[in-house]
Amino acid sequence: MRDVQNETDDRNLEIDRVGVRDISWPIAVPDRDSGTQETIANVSLSVSLPRDYRGTHMSRFVEVLSSQEKRVTFHNMEGLLETLRARLAARDAHALFDFPYFITKSAPVSGAKGRVRCDVRFDASLVDDEFDLVTTVTAPIQTLCPCSKEISDFGAHNQRAHAVMEVRLSGFVWLEEFVKMADDCASAPIYSLLKREDEKFVTERAYMHPKFVEDAVRDLALAMRAEPRVLWYRVSVASHESIHNHDAFAVIVGDKRNG
Repeated sequence: MRDVQNETDDRNLEIDRVGVRDISWPIAVPDRDSGTQETIANVSLSVSLPRDYRGTHMSRFVEVLSSQEKRVTFHNMEGLLETLRARLAARDAHALFDFPYFITKSAPVSGAKGRVRCDVRFDASLVDDEFDLVTTVTAPIQTLCPCSKEISDFGAHNQRAHAVMEVRLSGFVWLEEFVKMADDCASAPIYSLLKREDEKFVTERAYMHPKFVEDAVRDLALAMRAEPRVLWYRVSVASHESIHNHDAFAVIVGDKRNG
């Protein structure tokens, strides 16, 4: 049978990334409370393609994914890329895993338990034998505007916001630890289940801790600075404004690898 992919191409153009994306794949990730959490990831896999090859072998991407352990962690992403690169005879390999992750939170007064969704991404690359992994955790939080509180006779506008933490790590960090950092930088945490006494507590806590997105993102950056396992970070907070027809956002990038 003719192997069309291995035919020589004479256009003299290397392809930076070629592969497959939007693969729904069951995975298990470490869960601090229960050991592992089953979830579904949206997966993209790609490799570089030399200029003299017409095409890559698309089926091999799924074969490599199928051959891996279902447990996807900080520790085995490099092995996945090494296998991918060897199987496809490529110089570079890349993988993206996007998946929902659920944190169980207890309401602050009643103790009622509910699950809050966070969104996680593993962005891994193996380029010229250099492995890189950026982990992104997006967690919902609440912000209350200090200016609105200052100028209003009653109340202040408050809204749901999202804290996005992109990090390069030197060691394993629980996803729950990042969610706690996000909660601590907010006017108040977000819960999925609140009784009346909890709602009173949360709204009053937010009122007593007003924060602009600038305040929240600075507090989040300080938490990243203080965490020795974080080598590099890009943190952002976006507030989905309740009285404006736009979002407010702020971003800080820090690199501790060079002191």
